[in-house]
Amino acid sequence: MARNFEGRVAFITGGSRGIGKGVALRFAEEGAKVAVIDINEEALNELEKDFSQKGYELYAKKANVVNKDEVESIVQEVASMYGKIDILVNNAGIIRDNLLFKMTDSDWEQVMDVHLKGSFNAARAVQKYMVDQKYGRIINISSTSALGNRGQANYATAKAGLQGLTKTLAIELGKYGITANSVAPGFIETEMTKATAERVGVPFDEFVKHSVTKIPVARSGKPADIANAVAFFADEKSSFVNGQVIYVAGGPKT
Repeated sequence: MARNFEGRVAFITGGSRGIGKGVALRFAEEGAKVAVIDINEEALNELEKDFSQKGYELYAKKANVVNKDEVESIVQEVASMYGKIDILVNNAGIIRDNLLFKMTDSDWEQVMDVHLKGSFNAARAVQKYMVDQKYGRIINISSTSALGNRGQANYATAKAGLQGLTKTLAIELGKYGITANSVAPGFIETEMTKATAERVGVPFDEFVKHSVTKIPVARSGKPADIANAVAFFADEKSSFVNGQVIYVAGGPKT
């Protein structure tokens, strides 16, 4: 594989499993130094083992993106360790699905906090390093749910909000050589989609099979599919692509 990120430093939130792990591995494969934060300590330990077996360097630390002080402290530590931060991928996310009349205040607030406050905290923390070095790539992981999805009033709103944040960061930071873009996955086979299948009481294999019937390319997505799109936005050569949202869903989303 090409080493397009040789010498670059990538910081990924929620990077221990699923899409985040796929993105982290892609950057490592292409030569980047990778830093990952997550609240799942067990999954972080597994990620460290995986990276070690593949011969990749990894900074992994347990942290909650909602905690501003934790995020700022770790970003500072990573920047001190590697001398810079070139790429931020805001991937940390949770689901608390329910129909509106059943959705609790906690269901709403937790999803807003992790997706929106977490991304805000991380973007604000890294931008000063990117501004100083006159280079940066910020990629926010949205979702096709941003267009609306039954049982996900909280998640859909948060993911739509991330697209607004993306476009605003693009406008504010572009003059400093920093681009901000968003990847909006469709159906991707991850722990999160397994949890959704469990919630609706459907075996995961059947859940996948049913979802594929609605996807024009006739297959489900994998974390590597999202990592491909993230890598495009993160590439140095993509400097004129800014403030964009790409739906990676095996077909058009309108």
